[in-house]
Amino acid sequence: MPIRFAPIVALLLSLASLPVRAEWHERTDAIMGTRIYVEVWSEDAAKGEAGIDAVMADMRRIDELMSHYKPESQLSQINARAAQEPVQVDPELFDLIKLSTHYSIITEGAFDITYASVGHLYDFPHHIKPTEEQIKAALPGVNWRNMLLDSEHHTVRFEHQGMRIDLGGIGKGYAVDHGIGILQARGFQHALVTAGGDSRIIGDRMGRPWVIGIRNPDDKDKVVTRIPIVNSAMSTSGDYERYFDEAGVRYHHIIDPRTGHSASKVRSATILGPTATETDGMSKTAFVLGPEKALEIINRMPQYDAIFVTPEGKILYSNGLAPPDEKQGPPPKPAAKAPAKH
Repeated sequence: MPIRFAPIVALLLSLASLPVRAEWHERTDAIMGTRIYVEVWSEDAAKGEAGIDAVMADMRRIDELMSHYKPESQLSQINARAAQEPVQVDPELFDLIKLSTHYSIITEGAFDITYASVGHLYDFPHHIKPTEEQIKAALPGVNWRNMLLDSEHHTVRFEHQGMRIDLGGIGKGYAVDHGIGILQARGFQHALVTAGGDSRIIGDRMGRPWVIGIRNPDDKDKVVTRIPIVNSAMSTSGDYERYFDEAGVRYHHIIDPRTGHSASKVRSATILGPTATETDGMSKTAFVLGPEKALEIINRMPQYDAIFVTPEGKILYSNGLAPPDEKQGPPPKPAAKAPAKH
């Protein structure tokens, strides 16, 4: 090699040894009938892309297990057979079904995965809704207490003919949390995973909080407010997601378990909390119970915050987000001070 090329070779070797510039890596895909978005901060491009690959693959795996649209899924097998016999499922699916009953309890029945006993009669893309007679016939199947769950054998049994379950109200949040867990196990410290209206964030956006906009229910290009969050999860449910309008009435996918009709006491409900499974499970409460009752429940649990948009367009906040003059009830008692050390 001629001597004059030696400095160039040395320079190239020096550049090759420098660390790769850290940057954000992102991708969007359509899985679970919704938009999946993953964004990670990585100093290694290959590592960042591999992390996103792993999250997307896991989303597809969960969809294969829990989709009610896929006849071969274990959830579909439950709906097909559980009224006749106990149906054994993977522990992962069993545990999520069992967890759903926790949210049925704390939301006073507003969240109930057996709503699908009536919900399956709606076809929103084709503007089909059940008749009152059909709702009346199917409504007795809506009762989470009629699921018999055997924790030892991981079986699910329905006590009522015609019962169905749908994990759409909690499954996407669960998938988001699972995706975040995959990224954390791979060493990522700053990331966002979103599935439809459910998001979870780890870390900040490199020195700044992530800012999540809550859309205007009547205009997808406008937001009613923005929320800065770090190391948190957020779920938004709205009557604009899957719906059709007929004769001045909006029929949408959030069904009141008590009536079998679309729940319409708010237009939009956003819950913030530690995990997307939790926020997903809590985000339908205000539609069924109304914003005042839902805020009463949320304000009893300091790990959650909420933002509701009423049919009149008013924005309501839980105590953790509301201005001082809008907080509900007495302020919390101050924490006791530790005794001074001498």
